[in-house]
Amino acid sequence: MQRQLVESTSIKSIGYDPEDEVLEVEFHSGGVYHYVGVPPDVYEGMLASRSKGRYFGDFIRLRYPYEKAG
Repeated sequence: MQRQLVESTSIKSIGYDPEDEVLEVEFHSGGVYHYVGVPPDVYEGMLASRSKGRYFGDFIRLRYPYEKAG
């Protein structure tokens, strides 16, 4: 999955697979995680948000199942 760099103090890059609705998040700490079942509008909202980390915490982190990529 292709990720794009984003401006954020906690998130380095994000990618999205619209067919499987999988959001891939790479953190500056080095971890990469897949969040499953994330609708396209939530991904687009994250891209458009001024604070990627806050949007992630408010709308994604505890709402979708995830696994560490690896």
